[in-house]
Amino acid sequence: MSIESADPGHGNSPAAWTAVIIMLVAVTIGTFAFWFDLAWLVWASAALLVVGLIVGWVLSRAGYGVNGSKYAAKVH
Repeated sequence: MSIESADPGHGNSPAAWTAVIIMLVAVTIGTFAFWFDLAWLVWASAALLVVGLIVGWVLSRAGYGVNGSKYAAKVH
């Protein structure tokens, strides 16, 4: 009996990696800004977090997502 699963790829694509890296940088900056009581930088990092989300979506739409035309899955 063969069970096939529709593996979504777990987000292992250039679009996902780029978005996650941008968002991790934003959270790191925001954490330190909050710690040093720099409200303007906290809000700027929140904006960068949204930018990371948008960049990931745009790259996914451009074909760099899991099922995109410009993405070739690596066989492990």
